[in-house]
Amino acid sequence: MTAPTHELKPVLVFDSGIGGLTVLREARVLMPERGFIYVADDAGFPYGGWEEQALKERIIGLFGRLLAEHDPEVCIIACNTAFTLVGADLRAAFPQMTFVGTVPAIKPAAERTRSGLVSVLATPGTVKRAYTRDLIQSFAQQCHVRLVGSENLARMAEAYIRGDAVSDDAVLAEIDQCFVEKDGQKTDIVVLACTHYPFMANLFRRLAPWPVDWLDPAEAIARRARTLVPLVADAVHPDNFDFAVLTSGNPDFATRRLMQGFGLRA
Repeated sequence: MTAPTHELKPVLVFDSGIGGLTVLREARVLMPERGFIYVADDAGFPYGGWEEQALKERIIGLFGRLLAEHDPEVCIIACNTAFTLVGADLRAAFPQMTFVGTVPAIKPAAERTRSGLVSVLATPGTVKRAYTRDLIQSFAQQCHVRLVGSENLARMAEAYIRGDAVSDDAVLAEIDQCFVEKDGQKTDIVVLACTHYPFMANLFRRLAPWPVDWLDPAEAIARRARTLVPLVADAVHPDNFDFAVLTSGNPDFATRRLMQGFGLRA
């Protein structure tokens, strides 16, 4: 017998800002019967410049409140910076909850590259994590992997998706280190290791000195989440979900409009 729809727990998607909307979009396609709660820690954004222990404490404290209030089926951490830092701590602190993480897509990049030259475009926090280095050691030893830590791109992506102008020169200055020529070969894959970056992928393609595959992990994250969320036959999407929680408590008009565009009440 099918469980009543009111018993279906929501899926919680967490990011430092709007980047996780790329993951939310894919997850909704695969889990249409589920309600979604999107949590943007805009009061803490951007995460790249935080001291590690302070950021750990902030995120674990936030999740203590979020899990108590919303009781989700699963939590998707749609932020490389957050998950590579605090993923293990979240699982230890909340063992009853299932966490789906976001890590740089180094393994698929290593499997797909033809030139052997792969770049990882990330935040400074993700670049310096041991987690990222371990992924390279485990899956990409045969490749030349360049780690490019952008100080400004996540912030620029937030502005860009809200409709603000960003200059080509400013964007190019952030991505130009991704393009490597070595022994007659060129970089052919750039891993987008921040969920904000896919919003700017068309801009990256236009400005790139040569074509590369810009690897967006959103679909893979959503597929992983789907395998962990029970599929309930004949379930109907609940009416009381699909809303956004912003930790600032004070989203501006552009943010509200953006959330509405993704079908969320802010």
